Amino acid sequence: MLETRAADARQFVTSPFDPQRASAEEWSQALAYWRQRHDEDFPGEPQPDDAHTQQNVQQHTPLYVVHRAFARDAQGRIVGSLNMGVRREGSPDYAAFAPFIDVWGGVLRSHQRQGVASTLLHRLLALMEARGPTTATFRAHQPEGRAFLAAIGATEKHRSIENRMAFATLDEAALARWRADALAPERGLRLEIHAGRVPFDRLPTLMAPLSALLEDAPTSALERAPLRFELEGFHAWYAELDRSGGEHFLVLLRDANDEVAAVCDASWSQLYPDRMFQRLTGVARAWRGKGLAKGVKAIMLQLVRERHPEVVMAVTHNAEVNAPMLAINRQLGFAAHRHDGVYQIGTESLRAFLSTHPLAVPEAHA
Repeated sequence: MLETRAADARQFVTSPFDPQRASAEEWSQALAYWRQRHDEDFPGEPQPDDAHTQQNVQQHTPLYVVHRAFARDAQGRIVGSLNMGVRREGSPDYAAFAPFIDVWGGVLRSHQRQGVASTLLHRLLALMEARGPTTATFRAHQPEGRAFLAAIGATEKHRSIENRMAFATLDEAALARWRADALAPERGLRLEIHAGRVPFDRLPTLMAPLSALLEDAPTSALERAPLRFELEGFHAWYAELDRSGGEHFLVLLRDANDEVAAVCDASWSQLYPDRMFQRLTGVARAWRGKGLAKGVKAIMLQLVRERHPEVVMAVTHNAEVNAPMLAINRQLGFAAHRHDGVYQIGTESLRAFLSTHPLAVPEAHA
């Protein structure tokens, strides 16, 4: 995506993509483009079929709205894309989320360094000026993506690692020991397990304690809205799991006051039947340093393996600054698979960059 030379961007035009109104031909072009982008950005990784992708893009999300745009070449072929997620107006605590906009997308390798990405960014600036977000957040793992974001003036604020572990390498004795230590009677902790789904009558009582643990996770210098679990988001996610044949697993340790001492949650999907996705692992501050993170991780790994013996891999993401969790994962056999950088840029900086990369032909940005 790096554009280090002057590029004639007149051959590229951008237009919005409305998943609800797109024609069959527009969907065919979009799905073909996304397949190609996936193969270029994540070579060798499985991807869902087109029907699932289309359902996922068309799904209504109660908390966020995604604005999508494509860039096309002179022949009308899609060569780049931009997705911009903002908090839905009227959703809970809208004001706390309103200053932030999440951005993702990219450009086909055959068309990089030709002005496509800069052309698409004019739509981001137009949306920020119209809707009011002041901070755009991007994630990149490819060198060219990182270089482009640095070139436009974005600052890297956070780094994370995708870690992967082969189930075949697990130390069974260590897992049993970690579980036994966490559940030792003298600790007075009670184990709560949900496999497949957390009942909807239980979810509301968990939003606050799980959000507190999530908010306590290290995120470096990232400017952000509050990190939280939200009931509306769970309903939408569970609907997605229903469509994909997925499951949610939750392991909790609760203390004598029925407070959450530690948590581990994970998911599995028929779309990727050979792997489980480890999500949040958190321990309340009063219980840290007592081996509870190891305990809930051990219980989770055993739970998923018993329910889905076809799983051979665990995938998780960790902040580079989260040394304690990285140390536990290394003991389990996790190894780094990919490094991500999270970049942010403000409206003024983006406007300054685009002032040197004007559109050859003005576009109407609805």
